[in-house]
Amino acid sequence: MPNDKVTIKIPRPLYVKLKRIVKETGFESVTDFVVYCMRDIAIGKEGEDIKERLKKLGYLK
Repeated sequence: MPNDKVTIKIPRPLYVKLKRIVKETGFESVTDFVVYCMRDIAIGKEGEDIKERLKKLGYLK
């Protein structure tokens, strides 16, 4: 794959706020921080979908 990344545009005020947050963390960049957050949300969503399927199958209450 020549380029496995894409560009996502966010409002500049949000970027500035995230940049301040990143300075106080161990993240290298705003991009690294955003990728971490998006992965966390995506995994959480997948986890909720799995829980819902298990409930429908009767494995969870």
